[in-house]
Amino acid sequence: MAGPRYRVIAADLTERIRSGEYPPGTALPAQRELSARYDVALATARQALQALVDDGLIVVEAGRGTFVAPARPAYRLDTLRSFVDDLRDQGHQVTTEVVSSSLRAMPAWVTQLWGERDGTAKALRLERLRLLDGVPAIHQVSWVDQPYAQLVRGVDFTATALYAALADAGMQIAAASERIAAATLGEAGAALLHQSADSPVLVSDRVTRTRDGAVGVVDRAVLAGGLMQVRAERTVHQVSVQWGGPPR
Repeated sequence: MAGPRYRVIAADLTERIRSGEYPPGTALPAQRELSARYDVALATARQALQALVDDGLIVVEAGRGTFVAPARPAYRLDTLRSFVDDLRDQGHQVTTEVVSSSLRAMPAWVTQLWGERDGTAKALRLERLRLLDGVPAIHQVSWVDQPYAQLVRGVDFTATALYAALADAGMQIAAASERIAAATLGEAGAALLHQSADSPVLVSDRVTRTRDGAVGVVDRAVLAGGLMQVRAERTVHQVSVQWGGPPR
């Protein structure tokens, strides 16, 4: 393999981690052992390990050693696939609890994101709690306007994804925009996410549009900050942004 020695070592260790030779939580060989194994200076072995730390593959625990980082599910922001589908494809258990589902007038923050609409029609407000591997991680409120609100109102959203139900009802989704901001949880979500009210969270506001440019869904997801992370992978031609969830 060509390239600096530390990159060669980092690439080999990465392959061993991803192949399962070093599963999550496993201690990596000590720096001196790696130095001898790859026949490099101790500083080169340290540089290789730092590259893996930067990539989020390993963690260093003072006084204990270097360990493979816990596997984290990732929610890709660069696709229109559903959150649940992405996580399940990675082998994680995702369960949905429906907190409430009813027809209501849209609040101001939703109408501001929605734009032009019939202000007299009541929209579907769907409130859900997402549990990742049994851990409450995301509190999500979705708004769907008429006529789709009435068409999907009776769906069992513990078993069916909202976007799948909307597709079955004839909605043709074409694009989405998402804004993410840091905040504190507050009293309303504290009990649902089993966190204190002053816990840090990420708040995602997503506006999904149909092929004719109309707004189809407005979502607000509150993600427990101690459990979730945002990760970006860059190549020459594209950027892929992903959510990371709780350790498996």
